[in-house]
Amino acid sequence: MHMVTVMQRGVWPLLLWPFLRTVSIPLDCQEEQGSPSRCPSISQEKLLDRVIQHAELIYRVSEESCSLFEEMFIPFQLQLQRNQAGYACITKALPLPSSKSEIQQISDKWLLHSVLMLVQSWIEPLVYLQTSLDRYDAAPDMLLNKTKWVSEKLISLEQGVVVLIKKMLDEGMLTANHSEQGLFQYDVQPEMLDSVMRDYTLLSCFKKDAHKMEAFLKLLKCRQTDKYNCA
Repeated sequence: MHMVTVMQRGVWPLLLWPFLRTVSIPLDCQEEQGSPSRCPSISQEKLLDRVIQHAELIYRVSEESCSLFEEMFIPFQLQLQRNQAGYACITKALPLPSSKSEIQQISDKWLLHSVLMLVQSWIEPLVYLQTSLDRYDAAPDMLLNKTKWVSEKLISLEQGVVVLIKKMLDEGMLTANHSEQGLFQYDVQPEMLDSVMRDYTLLSCFKKDAHKMEAFLKLLKCRQTDKYNCA
């Protein structure tokens, strides 16, 4: 695939590398052989703080990735075309609150489950996105690395949210069901322009959903400390 040549390819890693180095304390929810998962040993307050920190970083890096992709591959005319075509986000069908009033009214339980739904819905699409970007002739390593980093951190975030649900709501451990949701199909091979626009849509939509994850978690944190002043 012949893409736009990146004139300042050597400059981007210097500008964007700090975002990849700004890595939070790991959630450490993965179970190693012969040892229990570490997340249950973390206090609820500290776990929520770490989950929020992960969500903040994921949104920050996704925002930079989207801007970089847009600058490299999406001329202004294509940005208008995307807006006019009305590309829909893959999570549009999820039962999520869509207004400030709805967000304020939903329970802590549904805030957490909303975050979990968003996280799980994006795990497979981000794997597809990595595969797709690997086929771009001019995609810099920084963009590829950032996408891979976000994908890995999203799985870590999922584990943290699952344990947080167990701690806060006294529910049984939830299993990941992103492979069964059927929200995203990528088994077709689109034309070059369609592929670029679809990848751009994925990045743009993920950036918006990553911001939702961060906002929901921060609202939850606010409710834990100042329940009546979280507008």
